[in-house]
Amino acid sequence: MRMLVVEDNTVLADGVSRVMRDAGHSVDVAADGESALAALAAGAFDLVLLDLSLPDIDGLELLKTIRGRNLDTAVIVLTARGALDEKIRGLDLGADDYITKPFEVSELEARVRVALRNLAGQRKSEIALGPVTFDVNGRSVVFAGSPIEFPKRELNVFEMLALRPGKVISKQQLRESLAAFDEDISDNAIEQYVSRVRRRIEPTGLRILTARGLGYTLQVDEGDVP
Repeated sequence: MRMLVVEDNTVLADGVSRVMRDAGHSVDVAADGESALAALAAGAFDLVLLDLSLPDIDGLELLKTIRGRNLDTAVIVLTARGALDEKIRGLDLGADDYITKPFEVSELEARVRVALRNLAGQRKSEIALGPVTFDVNGRSVVFAGSPIEFPKRELNVFEMLALRPGKVISKQQLRESLAAFDEDISDNAIEQYVSRVRRRIEPTGLRILTARGLGYTLQVDEGDVP
């Protein structure tokens, strides 16, 4: 998944980014509100981790702007401002969750997992894809009781498709899920990753179809769905 960390504290931003990247996510960082809005305008993000005390725009106003743009993005507020009325206002403005600093890394990781599951319309950790089970929390793929091993970027590609079976995922969406702004991933590289994922899941009966000029979709045969 692709995340945007909006945090002006460099040490905290670096720490959160490192934790999220270690969990397999692609992470960009914005140190102020204007940079965050520019990043959101330039590409799609699955989740925003938002500090409220920014140097240029109050975080709640930024949240209001994000929701005003009707972006399909989960937002978790990370802030030292823990007053009840601020929490209520943040949730009323559209925050999916509100975490008060200081916080435990394990709690942040758990809440991120919940937010991403909710974004995908999933209540459970495990997603059944015909004979294949994808564990969102553990980021593991199992077929007939045996794990299917994926390198990190190929797993990200599979995850993007698995969370939206039957829907077309564009090359741009895949590119943004794999790379931060300072990385350049070509269309050829995307095609290679998709081809490798195809080969890995071929024995399961799952298929990745190419919608020429549009992108890719994961097809699960209805007869295989439990």
